[in-house]
Amino acid sequence: MMDFAGSRLEIRYGVPAADQILYNRHFVIGYSYYFRQAKWALEIVDPDVIDDDKTDAERADNFRSDYRVPEMFRADLEVYKGSGYDRGHLVPSADQRDTDLQNSETFLLSNMSPQRPNFNRKIWKKLEDAIRQLDAPKKIYETYVISGPIFNFDVPILKMKSEDDDDVSLPIPHAYFKSVLTENNRGALHMWSFILPNEESDKVLEEFLVPTVKLERYAGLFLWQRLVGRKIEREKGRIRRMWKYD
Repeated sequence: MMDFAGSRLEIRYGVPAADQILYNRHFVIGYSYYFRQAKWALEIVDPDVIDDDKTDAERADNFRSDYRVPEMFRADLEVYKGSGYDRGHLVPSADQRDTDLQNSETFLLSNMSPQRPNFNRKIWKKLEDAIRQLDAPKKIYETYVISGPIFNFDVPILKMKSEDDDDVSLPIPHAYFKSVLTENNRGALHMWSFILPNEESDKVLEEFLVPTVKLERYAGLFLWQRLVGRKIEREKGRIRRMWKYD
């Protein structure tokens, strides 16, 4: 019998720990029962999504509950209603547009996290766009991305409360992360990691670059664990120079 998890290309370089692993058709989610949202989301960026002529799917916008998650740990649509926060994608809708079904899966609420609107629609979107540009050249064979929330336990954690049920709430992350791993046509691996506060910012993306080991400490995750022993940025605590983007 085939090991389904072992057949997934997304987890070739490792899969972080989580309370529940949700295997979608084109990406993987690591879910946190404690925070009632994803700890991380892992994808391989579709190489054609930067070219609208090569995509067939429209943005689905069909936000919905993920019933694979037990009800007591699940965030449903009601908790976002009237909250003032966006249902922020961890795996971007724009990365998954080959088919309608592929795009639709990104609107499962297990792929959402509460983001401030001026964060989600500006600096977070800018980073998503920049990663698609990084992936676009033919010399880049694959681009792997892990995204997720960060909670700072040294300061109060705000919570969204459902308009319909005071007992239903969702903690609001203080920041978000992305760790990007590319493999090029020479077999070389390059890595960039970012931590972005959950707030509006006009800073350039380079300002949010951090060593991957720092991201791991803040997020409480071990990323790309199958790369242990390789001489790449993760081990040395280095920050690789930012790629060019518009």
